[in-house]
Amino acid sequence: MKGFLEDANYSIGLLDEGATLADVIDNCIYEHTHAGKKAFYVGDLGKLVRNNIQWQNVMAPIKPFYPVKCNSTPGVLEILGTLGVGFACSSKSEMALVQDLGISPENIIYTNPCKQASQIKYAAKAGINIMTCDNDIELKKISRNHPNAKLLLHIATEDITAGEEMNMKFGTTLKNCRHLMECAKELGVQIVGVKFHVSGSCKDLQTYIHAISDARCVFDMAEEFGFKMNMLDIGGGFTGSELQLEEVNHVIRPLLDVYFPKESGVNVIAEPGCYYVSSAFTLAVNVIAKKTVEYDKLLPSGVEQTRNDDEPVFTYYINDGVYGSFASKLSEKLNTIPEVHKKYKEDEPLFASSLWGPSCDELDQIVENCLLPELSVGDWLIFDNMGSGTLGEQSTFNDYQKPLIYYMMSFSDWDEMQDAGIASDTLMKNFFFVPSCIQLSPEERFSTAA
Repeated sequence: MKGFLEDANYSIGLLDEGATLADVIDNCIYEHTHAGKKAFYVGDLGKLVRNNIQWQNVMAPIKPFYPVKCNSTPGVLEILGTLGVGFACSSKSEMALVQDLGISPENIIYTNPCKQASQIKYAAKAGINIMTCDNDIELKKISRNHPNAKLLLHIATEDITAGEEMNMKFGTTLKNCRHLMECAKELGVQIVGVKFHVSGSCKDLQTYIHAISDARCVFDMAEEFGFKMNMLDIGGGFTGSELQLEEVNHVIRPLLDVYFPKESGVNVIAEPGCYYVSSAFTLAVNVIAKKTVEYDKLLPSGVEQTRNDDEPVFTYYINDGVYGSFASKLSEKLNTIPEVHKKYKEDEPLFASSLWGPSCDELDQIVENCLLPELSVGDWLIFDNMGSGTLGEQSTFNDYQKPLIYYMMSFSDWDEMQDAGIASDTLMKNFFFVPSCIQLSPEERFSTAA
């Protein structure tokens, strides 16, 4: 099974019931150990199917629009398109990717808060009409380049628990919404709904209550100007946890039933990104260099030194970093911990360690401090929950080689798609049967069926 990030000709291994994700990783590591120790992903596309079923069970009838920037790999986009998910695009290239799947313009939203005029024109030519806006300058730009645009006013949410995100927050105030409606009326631009976004780091679910209440105020305001509003976008921020999904639904459902009941004709949508893909991808990286360092240089500032001076402290360099798959580490904390692939004894000593990418850049630190058994150059580390953030993006590090992606799906998930009648012929041509991940010869492992 093979497929580079930029390669649309991918394949998906169908695994029998005896095979597991760990088997696939073992098999890929065996292959890479003999053919060149490159970093690689294993993507469980069946996880997308299961997450979509969970969404329908908990959040229906709220329709998901997947943010393409979260993970734009072809397997993800085609599976989600087949499942009937809509797409939220932030650029011309993302819109083109989705269009190539045959997705209708009605199921695409252009969500970039700062749009280029040329890309607005592209959306207009492609018939992609729904887009977001939060200021009058953007509104005038849209009116000049897309006369058929249908706007969602992006309103700000009062999330006081996510202070670090406040500086980069987009969205307008309720007071300014009236001004934007006046401008839109003068320019002849349609306003059809409201969007807000609550960060996944927000711990106070009351933020949703305030946001939905504010949205209702904007809808009432729009009636004064004669706008016919029919869409509410509650944004992203869904972590992928079923518990979090149920907690959010428990908070918003009563308010939606009161403010935006079914008979109102308002379509409620959301933008779950990490929810769909984060847990679906596992990254395997290889240790390319190792050195011993002084313990006090490894400790974060302000942390008291408690170790024995005789214990070694290790710094490991791996073949992927913040200029590749760990790019999100530059702006947020890593939400996964490394697991050692090789087997080691339970009583084997653990040593203070740090992990760095291959660039030798001072910013290219992946894990500042963790406990690991002593590793050797050539050993493998596994990171789960790596499906969101950088898959599909170009790296700025010249020597960075994009990891291969090995797609897989269990027969039970494949049967689920078949039974639901959502497995298109175009998608099915990418599948091939892998009878056993472990017992295949190196030549047969993940080779595409003739």
